[in-house]
Amino acid sequence: MTSGTSGRDRRGSRWGNLRAGRLLREGAPGSSVLRLCVRLVRRPLLPAVRLWRRNIQLRVVAATLLISLAVVLALGFVVIAQVSKGLLDAKEEAAQSQAAGGFAVAQEKANAPATVDGPDAIDNKVGRDASTWMNSLVKQLASGGQTAFEVVVLGAGTGEQPLPGAQGVKGARASGNVDPTASVPLSLRRAVNHATGAFKTFSEIRYTSGDGKKAPEPALVIGKRLSDINGDPYDLYYLFPLTQEEESLNLIKVTIVTAGLFVVVLLCGIAWLVVRQVVTPVRMAAGIAERLSAGRLQERMKVTGEDDIARLGEAFNKMAQNLQLKIQQLEELSRMQRRFVSDVSHELRTPLTTVRMAADVIHDARVDFDPITARSAELLAGQLDRFESLLADLLEISRFDAGAAALEAEPIDLRDVVRRVIDAAEPLAEHKGTRIRVLGDTQPVIAEADARRVERVLRNLVVNAVEHGEGRDVVVRLASAGGAVAVAVRDYGVGLKPGEATRVFNRFWRADPARARTTGGTGLGLSIAVEDARLHGGWLQAWGEPGGGSQFRLTLPRTADEPLRGSPIPLEPEDSRANRARAATEAAGRAAADQPPADAGDRSPIPPRSPVGGALPVPADPTALPGNGARVVARPAEQAQQEDRADGR
Repeated sequence: MTSGTSGRDRRGSRWGNLRAGRLLREGAPGSSVLRLCVRLVRRPLLPAVRLWRRNIQLRVVAATLLISLAVVLALGFVVIAQVSKGLLDAKEEAAQSQAAGGFAVAQEKANAPATVDGPDAIDNKVGRDASTWMNSLVKQLASGGQTAFEVVVLGAGTGEQPLPGAQGVKGARASGNVDPTASVPLSLRRAVNHATGAFKTFSEIRYTSGDGKKAPEPALVIGKRLSDINGDPYDLYYLFPLTQEEESLNLIKVTIVTAGLFVVVLLCGIAWLVVRQVVTPVRMAAGIAERLSAGRLQERMKVTGEDDIARLGEAFNKMAQNLQLKIQQLEELSRMQRRFVSDVSHELRTPLTTVRMAADVIHDARVDFDPITARSAELLAGQLDRFESLLADLLEISRFDAGAAALEAEPIDLRDVVRRVIDAAEPLAEHKGTRIRVLGDTQPVIAEADARRVERVLRNLVVNAVEHGEGRDVVVRLASAGGAVAVAVRDYGVGLKPGEATRVFNRFWRADPARARTTGGTGLGLSIAVEDARLHGGWLQAWGEPGGGSQFRLTLPRTADEPLRGSPIPLEPEDSRANRARAATEAAGRAAADQPPADAGDRSPIPPRSPVGGALPVPADPTALPGNGARVVARPAEQAQQEDRADGR
């Protein structure tokens, strides 16, 4: 029971994973919202990204700005640190010297001998208590500092108080309305109470409420333990304000920031000017190259100076001049060739008509000739037919080359054109033992096109499929979707080798160059068909595999002058070897996923990943009209099957 339950759990989890995979491939409900959010975020950024990618001058200036800003910041930090250290060292040295003198004076006054009268009677020990003497000492020491320092006296043991900001500490005295207990850090007081010598630290001078408008200011505090007139210990502190040093440092910071910004802006301006001198000729060359590619071969660069840019401009102008000369020579040669083909084609029509009349007379009288002469008359008539077809094709090619081909487009139903083509090809198909099948003709396939040219294209494709189909069926499929209609002709004959799909539309090209052109058409049929498709603004594309047949697809816009964005019929048919192999692999994977495990310990193999939406991946079109192959959109397999069922397949 447990084994069966675990097997069902694994099978359920496997199906859950498969369903989750299909859900992710087909698109979760929130994926559209996510794509919309990404699109909304990207849309405002696209112009800036496009400008960044296309403007090299902007990139160079931005790089210069960032690099110069980083250099200025680094130099600013270094300079400010050095200046700050220098100011603090000088202040500390002067403060230590001033404090040492004050400590010496205070101790000297405490050690002075007692006298009764005289000018120093105010400092005598006789008749004076320690409190009065200490007040006098603070006032005397602070009088020599002006605003350079303040003096604070704390009684011994103050550093042991648990609350350093408490008021009324015994022996606490200060000059200049300084709060003695709040201005001297507790750590400094403990150091002075527990050791001998002078100690220093950085702190803030805080003032009492009597001078509340004065804000705290940074200071260097130096303290030392001394003895009063009674020999009792007390702590004397010198507080040296650092206001001037702070103002000097702030001034230096402002100066460095201002100078740094000025330097950064100046460097950006210099970079802009320098890059502009290089980029402007390049932009000019790019613009002239675009105009040259558009056919304005007389365009030239303006060259000034003798530097590298000037040499580049001279070389560019020489290249443009040589290119113009070569193009003119090629145009003249092409014009002469077209004129020659046209003149020869026209001039040959008169003697060909005469020869045709004589050949018809001989062919009609062949029954009176001996067998060899009669056979010669038949060969002569056949080759004259071939010669007339070749002459007509040459005349048509000359019209395309001269740009004189005109399109007489009108709304037509391609089903009627396909029926006429098949009716004309039926005798050849019966002779070859080939059956022509039509799919997708249950619904109208309407397009604005030249019926004569479309019929010529389809006749060429169907006849070629019958001739190279080796007696197998030829399938003609019609489809319409969006703004395009398509007709595909599929045969199962010799097919095409890799790379031949690109050359099959070349003039007089043959798959086997060693074979003489004694059979088949004139060698210009597919070339004319390509030109007819281009004249409609459509595509004529080929696909094939050796021994697997080939498929030619004609795609036309439903409305004249409407650009094509895809074709309703995939170029590679669904019954190709590659598609059949992928379908078999997918079916095997689904069968393996559907099969339950043998026992609880077995683990079924993970089925291969199916393509998105169940569609068989169709490779890109091998080739088509130049520049159009990459724009072909293949149909998913499910959509193709639905259309085939709708067409009555």
